[in-house]
Amino acid sequence: MSALIYTVFASRDDARSVAAALLDEQLIACANVIGQVESLFEWEGERGAGEEIAVLFKTHASVLQAAVARLERLHPYDTPAILGWNADASGAATEAWLAGLAR
Repeated sequence: MSALIYTVFASRDDARSVAAALLDEQLIACANVIGQVESLFEWEGERGAGEEIAVLFKTHASVLQAAVARLERLHPYDTPAILGWNADASGAATEAWLAGLAR
């Protein structure tokens, strides 16, 4: 089963560096560096806003938790927002590609 992970980074370089590490460790098959997004948030009792780089990682459900845990350790933010979920549907070719990560 396919799975996805979403998070944001302060810079494109940070996003690429973390994506490369996850690819090297075979925890993801692909990282889509979506680009600059505007984030509006509540943090430590104060409202904030900023520009960040959004990334969508493609992985297999069998390594989703390991990928999220490793991403959390690699991420340069102290408390990164990382969301991972199993895909409800995926194409047969995509499923076969991501199955190469299955453990």
